[in-house]
Amino acid sequence: MPTHTQTTPKPDAIPGTLPVQLDALTKQFGTGERTVTALDGVTLAFGAGTMTAVMGPSGSGKSTLLQCAAGLDRPSSGSVTLDGTSLDGLDESALTLLRRDRVGFVFQALNLVSSLTAAQNVALPLLLAGHRPDPASLAAALAEVGLADRASHRPSQLSGGQQQRVALARALISRPAVLFADEPTGALDTKSSRTVLGLLRGLVDQHGQTVIMVTHDPAAASYADRVILLADGRIADELPTRSKAEAIASRMAVLEEQA
Repeated sequence: MPTHTQTTPKPDAIPGTLPVQLDALTKQFGTGERTVTALDGVTLAFGAGTMTAVMGPSGSGKSTLLQCAAGLDRPSSGSVTLDGTSLDGLDESALTLLRRDRVGFVFQALNLVSSLTAAQNVALPLLLAGHRPDPASLAAALAEVGLADRASHRPSQLSGGQQQRVALARALISRPAVLFADEPTGALDTKSSRTVLGLLRGLVDQHGQTVIMVTHDPAAASYADRVILLADGRIADELPTRSKAEAIASRMAVLEEQA
């Protein structure tokens, strides 16, 4: 995985610490009769160096789970522990620092800056953190995602798949404890999707990266070590290790019929 020398030293991880632990996580929106429960007492643990796909029908709570687990949203009750740090009681400033130093994000909306080159987009998290990016580290990050020859290209000069790979390199430049991916292939064609998913799988297998991915695509979920299925804000099922896309699609169809 790409490395650099300008990051703020991270606290030593507690031996045996899980990258993400959710305990009785509940998230509600609205009040009174209009209250909607997006998550209903979810307890989950995500092991280091694993790739987990989170799936479920529309409104099942999968995106809310990712947002709470990543510290982007606060649960109504329950607790989240991220890389050994409990998010309970952290103020917004502390949460921002934790996300910056320990969390990587890849979304369907790429959020690349159109006026910056690929290398400059990858460097952005380091610059925002007050660090001077090492050119060799930026080159290594782009090489890791197969874009060593695209460093000077702007987003408009790249395909959708290449842009997503730039976003992936940007997410990894700070060596996050956890990489959260929300529908990372939702806007890509089949070939580009396979490339991005293969890169994510390689990061897990070769570098021990922890990846938590929300997806609606059974083919994407088949790259994961396990598949968590949500329904009505609760865990409905967990599929066996490296399930085939057909088996995932079949189980999803049952959940959607019941929704």
